Amino acid sequence: MKKQFFEAIQYPDEDFPYIMYTHTNRGSIPEGRGVNDLHWHEELQMTLVTKGKLNIRINGMDYFLGAGQAIFINKSVLHIVTYLTHDGEYVSFNFPEKLLAFYSNSSMEKKHVHPYTNSSLFALLIEGDLEWQKQILHILWEMKKKFERKETWKWQYEISIHTVQLWLLLIANISLSSEEASKQNRLQQERLQLMLSFIHQNYMNPIALKEIADVAHLSISECTRSFKKSIQMTPYDYLIKYRIKRSCELLGTTVFTINEIAAKVGFNHVNHFIQSFKKHRKITPKEYRKIRDEQGTS
Repeated sequence: MKKQFFEAIQYPDEDFPYIMYTHTNRGSIPEGRGVNDLHWHEELQMTLVTKGKLNIRINGMDYFLGAGQAIFINKSVLHIVTYLTHDGEYVSFNFPEKLLAFYSNSSMEKKHVHPYTNSSLFALLIEGDLEWQKQILHILWEMKKKFERKETWKWQYEISIHTVQLWLLLIANISLSSEEASKQNRLQQERLQLMLSFIHQNYMNPIALKEIADVAHLSISECTRSFKKSIQMTPYDYLIKYRIKRSCELLGTTVFTINEIAAKVGFNHVNHFIQSFKKHRKITPKEYRKIRDEQGTS
């Protein structure tokens, strides 16, 4: 069920599993998971803010980054950019951990890659206050240039070397928490993914809080605490928000009536749908559809 949030990254060159996304409020180049899109992937990620400011939520914790700052995001961790200034831009470098190991079952993989990628290290903010962080930021800017230009045959080697340099700087300057804490944090992450996936698969039907909790084998109170800690809202609030999101897709791409759309996304009463929609979008479903229609014909 975790696949609902899973991003299967399509590399431009499958023989070089590395990609750089450029994200703005208008979308992502190449196409990928961007702003206000909760997801996870098997790759490690380094994100560099190139313009403006953003807020990114990783495993329930909010990080605020300005232009020139960066953040490392570990593999298989739920994350979402919840805010990006109107003129903001950021680039994300995604790559598999095997690139750091040189070859499978190497000493580097056993001692200096897996202990970190399988730990409770979900994210690390690179603000640039310390010398090693400045070096990382400098390398990221250089990588951005090389990805954009791809001037010579050796750019893939240069990107690979830069990536290993980044990793060495990172692990040389951080410490890992206890193994017990690592297991607990990973378990919490997996449970949350199960509950979110259940909502995504069943949002069109009536859903009781106990059903959400049962998916992760939690009590109702523990289920609610998990949601509040990780995504700062209750399971019910998330369900409503997701239903509104799906209704926007139908309003913009179908000719179903407002009543029909309300029913298709799980609202028993159209008035409840309209009130909830206006609360989240500041306009009614009818006004939203009109704006989308006008944009489509302009």
